[in-house]
Amino acid sequence: MKLNHVIESQQFTVPLLMELFERTRQMEKMVARGGTKDYSSKIMATLFYKSSTRTRFSFEAAMFRLGGRVISTEHAADFSSEMRDEILEDTIRIISNDCDVIVLRHTEEGAARRAAAVSSVPVINAGDGSGGQHPTQALLDLYTIYRECKALNGIAVAFVGALDNGRTVRSLTYLLSKFDRVKFYFIAPPEMQIGDDILHYLDNHRVQYELLQQPEGIISAVDVVYRTRIDRDRLAKKDVDLGIYNINAAVLQKMKSNAIIMHPLPRSVEIDPVVDTDPRAVYFRQARNGLFVRMALLTILFDQE
Repeated sequence: MKLNHVIESQQFTVPLLMELFERTRQMEKMVARGGTKDYSSKIMATLFYKSSTRTRFSFEAAMFRLGGRVISTEHAADFSSEMRDEILEDTIRIISNDCDVIVLRHTEEGAARRAAAVSSVPVINAGDGSGGQHPTQALLDLYTIYRECKALNGIAVAFVGALDNGRTVRSLTYLLSKFDRVKFYFIAPPEMQIGDDILHYLDNHRVQYELLQQPEGIISAVDVVYRTRIDRDRLAKKDVDLGIYNINAAVLQKMKSNAIIMHPLPRSVEIDPVVDTDPRAVYFRQARNGLFVRMALLTILFDQE
């Protein structure tokens, strides 16, 4: 399957995911050897209209490890002529003349698709809008589950936190839905529950799920606990006890011995630092996997030219 752009999770088939994962393993070995110079002629542009240190650094480190070069801005709206109403499409048309791939993070949902429609080089969506997608985060999340759980078919996943506009949760749900007998538990305050568009997708694909307001009784039954942050300012009732969603030593005692805890980072109080030393806490390994997955993804895009 030819991969022209990386815009959304839905475009990935299971065979393509397995190809990506095999390349990711190769990238791990390559980094252990010090990287490669095979892509020294390639230039990547990271065009970020919204700050994201972890994602931008991960992409740029991936390109450097491949021997390529990077041109970058993290505040594109402040440092470009878009301040004078230049439209995104014109910016992409110009920048695609200067590089071999564009990594775009934008404040507007759908911006990556608009960019891909006019770009002469591959566009990678590094997060669009507040309720759009973040496919490369989902790919590294899926790879982490694949490595840590040794399987993707038949797993049970609890998504806990603010789910309604969470790009990472939305994107990962689409990917996991491609596998057999997967079950989701969406655990969130009512006003932050997963969106109807995701639920309709799951219904259409006959994927099992439950909507819950608290994690009690579920944590001990799942293979993956995926925690995201909750912004108290968005709650209708400000006195809601958000501690019921937190992961601490007491929660660890209830979890399966082989379950894993994930988080897209950065975190706040939702995961107690005491959890960090538990082998089931994989969020730092999860972040590390982002380097390898993004290296693999870049090579797939470059090698098919």
